[in-house]
Amino acid sequence: MNDTSAGRLRSGRDDREADTPSATDEVLLIYDWECPACDTYCRRVRIAPSAGRLRLVNAREVTSAMIEITEAGLDIDQGMVVKKGGQLYYGSDAIHALAALSSRSDLFNKLTHLVFRSRQSSHIVYPALRTCRNLLLRTMGKTKINNLGIRENERF
Repeated sequence: MNDTSAGRLRSGRDDREADTPSATDEVLLIYDWECPACDTYCRRVRIAPSAGRLRLVNAREVTSAMIEITEAGLDIDQGMVVKKGGQLYYGSDAIHALAALSSRSDLFNKLTHLVFRSRQSSHIVYPALRTCRNLLLRTMGKTKINNLGIRENERF
C-alpha cells in the first residue's frame, strides 16, 4: 500500500484462527481462503523469526482486520493484504513485503523471495497472478467477497 520498507517477517505457521487483537510482533496475512492458489501460497510462505508471528486471516469472515481493510477502501477481491506494525500492504506491495520478510527456509520461499524481492517485478508479476486467480475462481463458480459493497459485483 505504501512504499515503507517492510523489514523481516517470522517463521509462519498455519494458525488459521479468528482475528483477535494483535501483538506488536504479529504479522497478519489476510486473503480469500476459498481460492486454492492463494491458500496454497499463503500456507507455504514463511517469515523470519525476527519479524514476528505470521497469522492467516480469512477475508470471508468479519474480523477487525477486514473492517480496517474496508475502511481503507481496499478491495480484497483484487489483492491480499499484509498488516505489520499497524501498516497495511496491499496487492503487489503485500507480496513484496512478504518476500522482504521471508525466511528463505526452503526452495518455495527462496523462489518467491527471488521473484518478489524487487518492487518492480512484484508490480509486474502480481497482476498476472491476480488475473489467473480471478479466472480460477470464476471457473469454480465462487462469488466475490465484495467487501466494498459495490453494486452488481458478486461474480468473478
